[in-house]
Amino acid sequence: MDTKLQQIKMVLMDVDGVLTGGEIIYTAAGDELKVFNIHDGMGITLARLAGLKTGIITVRMSEMVRRRAEELRFDAVVQGQVHKLAAYEDIRERFRLDDDDIAFIGDDLVDLCILKRVGFSAAVADAREEVKSICDYVSRAAGGRGAVREVIDLILREQGKLDPLVEQLTRGKV
Repeated sequence: MDTKLQQIKMVLMDVDGVLTGGEIIYTAAGDELKVFNIHDGMGITLARLAGLKTGIITVRMSEMVRRRAEELRFDAVVQGQVHKLAAYEDIRERFRLDDDDIAFIGDDLVDLCILKRVGFSAAVADAREEVKSICDYVSRAAGGRGAVREVIDLILREQGKLDPLVEQLTRGKV
């Protein structure tokens, strides 16, 4: 068993390129649209059911992200933060966690500062090479295509929490 994964208490992630495929769609009226993966959403729900905290740190501001974060009951949501490390520090202190207690999933250069600090760093399959080269894990799935679920399943499996959750779901107990 991976001892890094055993200690994880919170999973943080970027949004564009991680929870989404990285595309930004604007309507003729100027509204922004994003596509989120339902399997990633279930992974976030499983993390919560297993007792892990979840959070988002993103540079951009988006009503769609606020809505999705509320829907999935993320514990921490920071939008519009160019200095991601400051947001990370605030979250870490608010939840009284050590760096080793946190996993982060990223895809681009702005995520490097957090990925180098956390106990477990993960990159999506289509992340920048500079990001993938420093991460503990690189998903098989691309951003917005189940990468978040893949990482969360990995953590929960290593912590011995995934199979009991699957069993509860099978029995309709969750």
